[in-house]
Amino acid sequence: MLMLQNRPPRGDSDDAREWGEFRHLPGKRFYDFSKIRQEIQDETERGAGFNKGVSEKQIRLMISSPNVLNMTLIDLPGITKVPVGDQPTDIEARVKKMIMSHIKQENCIILAVTPANSDLANSDALQMARDADPAGTRTIGVITKLDIMDRGTNACNFLLGNIVPLSLGYVGVVNRSQEDLNQNRSISEALAYEDQFFHDHPVYHGLSDCCGVPQLAKKLNQILEHHIRMVLPSLKDELNCHMIAVVKELQTSGEVVESKVEQGAVLLSILKKYCEAFSALVDGKSQEMSTRELSGGARIHYIFQSIFVKSLEEVDPCEALTDEDIRMAIQNANGPRNALFVPEVPFQILVRRQIHRLLDPSLQCLRYVHAELLKMSHACEAPEVQRFPVLRRKLEDVMGKFLRDGIKPAERMIGNMIEMEKGYINSSHPNFIGGSKAVELAVQQLRSSQVYSTIYSQTVACNFTGNAYSRTWGISSIIGKWASPNDRSANTALGETFHDMELLPSMIQLRDPPPILKPLETQTEREAVEVIVTKLLLRSYYDIVRKNVQDFVPKAIMHFLVNHTKRDLLNAFVQKLYRENLFKEMLREQDDVILKRKRSQEMFCVLQQAIQAIDEVDSEMSSPNSNSSFSADTTMRLPRTPSHHSHV
Repeated sequence: MLMLQNRPPRGDSDDAREWGEFRHLPGKRFYDFSKIRQEIQDETERGAGFNKGVSEKQIRLMISSPNVLNMTLIDLPGITKVPVGDQPTDIEARVKKMIMSHIKQENCIILAVTPANSDLANSDALQMARDADPAGTRTIGVITKLDIMDRGTNACNFLLGNIVPLSLGYVGVVNRSQEDLNQNRSISEALAYEDQFFHDHPVYHGLSDCCGVPQLAKKLNQILEHHIRMVLPSLKDELNCHMIAVVKELQTSGEVVESKVEQGAVLLSILKKYCEAFSALVDGKSQEMSTRELSGGARIHYIFQSIFVKSLEEVDPCEALTDEDIRMAIQNANGPRNALFVPEVPFQILVRRQIHRLLDPSLQCLRYVHAELLKMSHACEAPEVQRFPVLRRKLEDVMGKFLRDGIKPAERMIGNMIEMEKGYINSSHPNFIGGSKAVELAVQQLRSSQVYSTIYSQTVACNFTGNAYSRTWGISSIIGKWASPNDRSANTALGETFHDMELLPSMIQLRDPPPILKPLETQTEREAVEVIVTKLLLRSYYDIVRKNVQDFVPKAIMHFLVNHTKRDLLNAFVQKLYRENLFKEMLREQDDVILKRKRSQEMFCVLQQAIQAIDEVDSEMSSPNSNSSFSADTTMRLPRTPSHHSHV
């Protein structure tokens, strides 16, 4: 890679001297160009061996001279068809790959070098240039060896683009021969010979604008100027975008704080930003709100309505209670008596049991919301918190304890609410179905089931009436009506003969009662009515309590946990963390953060210089007195200056 640097002369003879410097030998200047050639050969042998090997390692050489224009050229190897020496068998493919890796870059100018005594249509250089630059907007044809063409022939058609047209045209040059190199013929002598050759040639004399190395350099510089004009705005935009990114990194890294006052201000600012970000996330006002999924407070609303409320609505209070369970509860409530009415005690026992089942899902809803708040606390950490691992850990500890403490009053409130519902069964609630309505519905169910006779249904309908708000729900005694006349006659006969039975010796032995007693398997009509009525009353009152719980639990969670956190979190942080003796420990930065800030500051300075250089170049190019060449003071400071690549 050859980097040409224009150094305007300042008058003294030493400053007018040309010199070269290799990148692998920094600080060492070569004033003898024969030694430069020798160093190139030595470095090539060190990298590629002594027997015509090929290496992708670049040899970078900078030439500083008042006689050159600012540009960078890369001398690529020619395509080798047959491997020789230490070259691998796939040398052709390797060389082509190496060449393509350079010439396919959009910012390079391709010099497709072809000897004048060869067939231009079969030029490997032009073929590869066409593959990399199909439009031909960055390819210049270079015709060499014009001075050794056969007599009577010339390269006029080549130079005029009549054989293979190129948008940027062709330039013919006469280089030094191997004999000239062996005799140390200077470049100035070679240029003088070339100029004389084109001046004296009858054909090339009229093509002075496309003949000679100076003309090639001028054309390359004009292309460079045009290319820079084209890419300068986009390059400046790219640098500005990079500058914005670096500024953001610096803002994230922050500045080093030394004094206690500055440390306190930084700490308080971080705590406030944390709390504000948390509140914004809960209220749905966060700037980082996702558009792909629910986040923040929307997730809490989803837990309340789509999980908690919906789950309670899907619960049937009687699904875990069989008719046998209800029948057993009713008989246990009667004690040693046979009740004349449907007792209220079984209903209250069963409904309290179902109300108690609402406690676990209510507390589970509370735990779900607590987990969401913890997730939000991690998501709302400000970028500057990453600088201070100790502060970050303490923030997490204080936040976790604060949320755990907020659970306790919410748990107590929810528990008290369930106990309140269990403590007083309000059978006078306007939405409660009541006894008479329950009996009416029970009769309808019995009729629809067609299990009981019409006479029985009428009897039940006539007797199961009463005040809807009575404690027996209006169920009158039906024992007398269930006794038949024959049964009453039999009872009279038994009474008349009872005194005769007293004279008989006791010969009937009772069985011992079993340890576990259950009702008779056969369910009477009365028991069926009692079971249905109890179920209706149970479902009716459970629905009332369920709606109360669905409304109250979210309110309790929001008040005692969510809103409490939003209100008092900053005060908790200040009490626990804003202490002068903790400032230094909590604001201690990690080593990688310090290193990152240093690199960002250096990059910021470099980008400032690059943008300033672009502005200077833009101003110079826009000046009416500007010419087609660039001074070393402007061009060599441009970042990523488009390079001119030559394919030889």
